Amino acid sequence: MARLTNKTAVITGGTTGIGFATAKQFVAEGAQVLITGQDEERLRFAAKELGERVILVRADVRSLPDLDTLAARVQAEFGGLDILFVNAGIGLFAPLESIDEGFYDDQFDINVKGVFFTVQKLAALLHEGASVILNASAVNEKGAAMGSVYFATKAAVRSLARTLAAELAVRQIRVNALSPGFVPTNFQGKMGLLPEVLDSFGSYIKQAAPLGRFGRPEEIAPGAVFLASDESSDMTAADLVIDGGFMNV
Repeated sequence: MARLTNKTAVITGGTTGIGFATAKQFVAEGAQVLITGQDEERLRFAAKELGERVILVRADVRSLPDLDTLAARVQAEFGGLDILFVNAGIGLFAPLESIDEGFYDDQFDINVKGVFFTVQKLAALLHEGASVILNASAVNEKGAAMGSVYFATKAAVRSLARTLAAELAVRQIRVNALSPGFVPTNFQGKMGLLPEVLDSFGSYIKQAAPLGRFGRPEEIAPGAVFLASDESSDMTAADLVIDGGFMNV
């Protein structure tokens, strides 16, 4: 039997990259899936690729009214929720002296505020024993030049996995972090780095990771399936790192 048969799932930022690959695998494992995104063109593409079993909702995780609308849609479509993969995020790099308030706020609003309020707004819909997965990133315990704001947001997400796990445990809801390494997707195009700087950063990652290569979205998605399934039923407040060894060596 498929591992997610008859389970309901929401994936934020599910139209591209890791979120999209995870939606595919959730469907293959038998889940009913709802994904969110902001871009209409990407939503249409996802609808075509994922098929009729996946529900698509346009939502911006920075907007509490959008999250209220998302919660209402989940209630109407599913009645309740077994899996919540809080995946939407951005990462921008810049030297300390050039960072302004907007640069800082954009990342914290999506990566931290968006994560927190997505969980808060959907918490009442989570069934007892549900699984919440927060996309934290393997940089949550690292440091690198020009990554000060982005890395800090991911450290905050890792912290939220601990505190939300403690708070939701009374309902047997598990909250874990999933921390990918450098996975080439359109996410890297949003980093704000010149192509040559991005190439240099990628070379550093390859040299630092024991496996000596980048990951792929299709390699991260099985980790999300594991955390979503009953196979991880005694696992909470943990960080599942899938990064070719980058963070631990």
